[in-house]
Amino acid sequence: MYVETQFSIFLVNKPGVLAGVTGALAKAHVNLVALTLMDSMEHGVLRIVTNNAEITRQVLGKTHDRWTETDVLLLELANEPGAFASVAQALANEHINISYAYCTGGAHGGRTTAVFKVADLKKAEKILTAARARSKKAPKKLKRPPGRRLPG
Repeated sequence: MYVETQFSIFLVNKPGVLAGVTGALAKAHVNLVALTLMDSMEHGVLRIVTNNAEITRQVLGKTHDRWTETDVLLLELANEPGAFASVAQALANEHINISYAYCTGGAHGGRTTAVFKVADLKKAEKILTAARARSKKAPKKLKRPPGRRLPG
């Protein structure tokens, strides 16, 4: 488990806008670690976690004018029933609100990465570390890629 920068990019709902943003990141050799896209009538919100926040920031600064950053908690989960629910319950038991969450696609029987936006990153990490020690369904320790930062 580790903390990473998530970018929320506000997109006009028109053909090619999503392709333009993701294409610019690809051209800069930025890998998308996690992605979710939500829409309304006028615009969409693309939330991404990448392998390089600094380059992502530079690309967005040149190609897009409406985006924000926030810290999120990333956890590796088993791709099986109840894996996500156990994390949500562990946080709920300690009164930590999950503002939103999403997962990467996981191969059948493989692993997936869950992204959680919570109010208290340090407390959430402490709770989930303890839960992992108590339960086989709790999230396993996600190896922090080089250059990533731990909570705190």
